[in-house]
Amino acid sequence: MKKGSLIFLLLPLLLAGCQSYKKVPYLQDGLQQIAMTDTSAHSTPLYDARIMPKDLLTIVVSCPEEPALAEPFNLTIATPVSNTGSKSLTSQPALQQYLVDNDGNVEFPILGTIHLSGLTKGEAEQYIKDKLKSQFRETPIVTVRMINYKISVIGEVGQPGTFTITNEKVNIFEALAMAGDMTIYGIRDNVKLIREDSTGKREIITLNLNDPNILQSPHYYLQQNDILYVTPNKTKAKTSNISSSTTIWFSVVGSLVSLASLIIAITK
Repeated sequence: MKKGSLIFLLLPLLLAGCQSYKKVPYLQDGLQQIAMTDTSAHSTPLYDARIMPKDLLTIVVSCPEEPALAEPFNLTIATPVSNTGSKSLTSQPALQQYLVDNDGNVEFPILGTIHLSGLTKGEAEQYIKDKLKSQFRETPIVTVRMINYKISVIGEVGQPGTFTITNEKVNIFEALAMAGDMTIYGIRDNVKLIREDSTGKREIITLNLNDPNILQSPHYYLQQNDILYVTPNKTKAKTSNISSSTTIWFSVVGSLVSLASLIIAITK
């Protein structure tokens, strides 16, 4: 009878444990089928980031056949560099960087104002090539890079912060890996993606990382300046309600109880 009662009492705890575990793993149920469908969809284009206002770009123009003609398009600025073992500073040339304004334009040497917002890296390179045709006898090589492609991960992760993406491509799980993954208090089916588009409109998108269909979501890859917020569960919220003063109070009470026990033991 006692054994049956004990099992009856422990059963809700076991069920609760199973239920909580189901909320922990990423990409549950049907992952293999989703992956097979994803790899077989050859028509799906690879992700390519698009230039937005406030992006910082480097634009390099080169032409092996006519290197002198390319020089005016590659402006440089002097940057201070400290000499090793001394306090003196020397200047070292660095490529001019171009900040995309709110209208999506940059001021480029000789060509003047060019509109790049909304274009991918490849589209921007081809657009500038077309603009330079009249300046070269041979087709020049144009390389465009985004310097300040950054994303932020905050909330219930191991190491929240802002991260620079050098290859201009990062997905949700890579971003979480950079931030040390979710803690046990993070809600995996209620992750918030805060995004601002090229017009300044902001939106909050709820992501369920337990759902394998997230791999096919248009929000699987993060755009520049995206913020990923991992919301805390109820356990963490309740824990945070205990203030530092409450913690100190419990510590003082514990010390007094220990002291009282010691005095009683000595006087006996």
